[in-house]
Amino acid sequence: MERWQGKVAIVTGASSGIGAATVKALAKAGLITFGLARRVERVEELKSDLPGDAKDRLHSIHCDITKEEDILAAFRQVEEQCGGVDVLINNAGLAKGGVGVLDAGNTQVIRDVVDTNLIGLVLCSREAFQSMQKRSVDGHIVHINSVVGHTVPAFQSFNIYPATKYGVTALTETMRHELRMAGTKIKVTSISPGLVRTEAIPDAMKRGQTPILEPEDIADGVLYVLGTPPSVQVHELTIRPVGEKL
Repeated sequence: MERWQGKVAIVTGASSGIGAATVKALAKAGLITFGLARRVERVEELKSDLPGDAKDRLHSIHCDITKEEDILAAFRQVEEQCGGVDVLINNAGLAKGGVGVLDAGNTQVIRDVVDTNLIGLVLCSREAFQSMQKRSVDGHIVHINSVVGHTVPAFQSFNIYPATKYGVTALTETMRHELRMAGTKIKVTSISPGLVRTEAIPDAMKRGQTPILEPEDIADGVLYVLGTPPSVQVHELTIRPVGEKL
C-alpha cells in the first residue's frame, strides 16, 4: 500500500456498513479519503474511531448517488481540494426485498435500485476516469458487487437487485476493455461478497445461525486488491463466509 500514501480515495455509500469500514481502513492506510453519503454526519462521526493522523485524512461530502448533480459537485470538490481522485470505491448499493419484479406498483422501487446500483456507479466511474486520465494517473476503480451478481438464489425474490449486480459484473469487464483501449494502466476490480452484517440485513439473520461476514472483511479485500503490484489486476474477488449456502 506504500504507493497509495497521500493519494486520494473516494468511497460512495460511506455512512455505514462496508462503506464505513472502508473509509476507515483507507484513512488508516494513508490515503486522503472522501466519504460520500446522504447521511454525511455519520461519516463525520467515524473520525472518533480513528487515530489522530488518520482522523485528519477523512473527509465527508454530502452526495445522493441517484442525482448526477450531486456526483458532479462531489468530484468537483475533491478536485478543488486535492487535485483529483486516484482510487474510487463504488460501494453505494440498494436492495429492496419483499417486492417482486412482477408485483404491481413497484416502478419506484425498481428505479431506485437501478439508479443507485448501476447509473450512480457508472457516473462515478466516468468522473473518476476523467480525473485519472487528465492527470495521467494509474488509478484503481473498485466495484462492491455481490455473489448474486453471478448466480441468483431461488429461495426468495430479490426484485431487480440481482439484475443490477449482474450488470456490475458486465460493467467491470466493459470498463476493463475501455481502460485498455484508452491506453491506460488504470485497474478495475469487482469484489463480490456473500452475506455481510449491515443495516440492510434483517435482525433475525444477524442473530441466527446463518454464516455472515463483517464489513471489515470486505474492507480488508479492498486493501488487498489495492495492494497488488502495478502489473497485477484482480478482476474478480469473491468473499464468502465459511459455510454459506448461497
